[in-house]
Amino acid sequence: MNRYSRDQMAQHVARDIPEGAYVNLGIGMPTLVANHIPKDREIVLQSENGLLGMGPAPQAGDEDYDLINAGKQPVTLMPGASFFHHADSFAMMRGGHLDICVLGAFQVAVNGDLANWHTGDADAIPAVGGAMDLASGAKQVFVMMEHLTKKGESKIVTRCSYPLTGLACASRVYTDLATIHITPQGLLVDDLVEGLSLEALIKLSGISMQARLT
Repeated sequence: MNRYSRDQMAQHVARDIPEGAYVNLGIGMPTLVANHIPKDREIVLQSENGLLGMGPAPQAGDEDYDLINAGKQPVTLMPGASFFHHADSFAMMRGGHLDICVLGAFQVAVNGDLANWHTGDADAIPAVGGAMDLASGAKQVFVMMEHLTKKGESKIVTRCSYPLTGLACASRVYTDLATIHITPQGLLVDDLVEGLSLEALIKLSGISMQARLT
């Protein structure tokens, strides 16, 4: 079965971020979005460790490990970038000043519930970070994740079985198989990977979905 690469997933997310948006990129796959922001579009990236105006990853050999994102990865700066206290960063996140946050997830429910900080397993290390603040504070939550677990189970579920990060907060899910919009009318699908039908995606997911009309 064909799958979108992580960079292709990041391209899909970046394509859907509008001009002038202020965006936080979560740890993990979402950080790749910084490398695919359209060059003709002004989008301001925020990192929760206290950076506004984050740019793409540096070229190999140009890394400065005093300049990192929240995942401790080296980044670059865009013109006009600024640094500030961690508390000020969380005030931005909690205060409704971010248009979009892009987060990874273990599960997303059909109503937009998000579980991304703990699997509930006794030996798992919980890692909530700023995810709850972002899920409740950002105007839109985009989720970027693989569609299936290593066991082949869908991460898009009727109801999350893992501890929740946020209630009914996710509006779009970008996976290695499709882009899925979460709406009051149900899940609407577009950008299916080549060779995968909507019927096959529904069977893999075990969830009712419809094609999104564009």
